Amino acid sequence: MNKNIVDIGELSGKVLLFGGVYSNLQALEALIAMAESEGIPPENCICTGDIIGYCAQPEETIQTFKNWNARSIVGNVEIQLRDDEDDCGCDFREGSRCDGFSQQWYPYAKSKLSKDSLDYLDTLPDHIQFTMGDQKVTVVHGSYFNVSEFIFKSTAWATKHSNFEATESDIIIAGHCGLPFEHKNSDKLWINPGVIGMPANDGKPNVWFAILDDSTKPLQVNFYKLDYNHTLTNKLMLNGLLPESYAKTIVSGIWDNMEILPEAEKQQQRKPLEL
Repeated sequence: MNKNIVDIGELSGKVLLFGGVYSNLQALEALIAMAESEGIPPENCICTGDIIGYCAQPEETIQTFKNWNARSIVGNVEIQLRDDEDDCGCDFREGSRCDGFSQQWYPYAKSKLSKDSLDYLDTLPDHIQFTMGDQKVTVVHGSYFNVSEFIFKSTAWATKHSNFEATESDIIIAGHCGLPFEHKNSDKLWINPGVIGMPANDGKPNVWFAILDDSTKPLQVNFYKLDYNHTLTNKLMLNGLLPESYAKTIVSGIWDNMEILPEAEKQQQRKPLEL
């Protein structure tokens, strides 16, 4: 399996982990301000992909991300845009609400991106690897095997385990599913830092990210809420071209539908996340 993997060597201190910026410029700006206030350098800031998505400012978001100099892998959205495909490649069931909405936001995003932004997407690897202390870490989008695979906390460990085996990793950092969680099994740790472009279906407008910190042994992962100007994001999305349901989610913190969620995660809707 030919995978484009970039090894960025050894990282130390705090490493900021996040995913799914989803064209949400206001959330990205708030995250960059937080990283700067915490003294986290851009090379220690890693995105699990899907910089582009449901919100109203795809071009501004890519350019801001690029100028920040943080690191990212490709999500399914970047792959589809890069390859000039006609859909988001999210692996939504055909005819589902998510599928219908993607037929609105994906063409919108595609129409807004400059050649410079598309060229930038071309530079992003499939996976990033690094070491922290004596731990080998691999960053994937869905899974190592499938960029669009939805892996949740309730997903069987056997599914996760094959990723550790294939990458010879101690820690996997993943995105795509939209919900933050950590799942530890013996000495292996699966981390999804959550996404900053959309709330986590918990009834709150704030979004989530995580920080990996090697100042304690063993490595510590801490999850944080990010407050940002979600009212502006919502207002910009009400442009008649994007799904109004997603604009509503930005404010309500409740997903329009739970088509992709396993039963355990469906039960968590509107409940505070305990991380």
